[in-house]
Amino acid sequence: MRNLKITVNGVVYDVQVEDAAGGVSAAPAAAAPAPAVKAAPAPKAAAPAPAAAAGSVKIEIPMPGTIVSVNVSVGQTVKKGDVLVVFEAMKMENEIQAPQNGKVASVLCTKGENKESGAVLLTLE
Repeated sequence: MRNLKITVNGVVYDVQVEDAAGGVSAAPAAAAPAPAVKAAPAPKAAAPAPAAAAGSVKIEIPMPGTIVSVNVSVGQTVKKGDVLVVFEAMKMENEIQAPQNGKVASVLCTKGENKESGAVLLTLE
């Protein structure tokens, strides 16, 4: 048995090591040759994204909550940063803003409705 001190991420550990053959060798083991490493093939370029379909930008609620107000209607034009929906979660009101300029394609929530995390509230085109 050999007593060794090993440091892992700045923490020192005292360990006991026993040779598998039952004896302790006095000479250090020879370093094994490093295995040959093959270079991974270069990834292929991603195909261009198809043109956005109508209503393709989905606005989701980031956490469970209750809808306090819906500030837009179908067909309304919005600008990036406009407040679309206000919801309450953990006794705090949170605003969901438009991520880009667009037109409201559908509204899938109403005032007072409870929504689960990730539920789609509305779509923009």
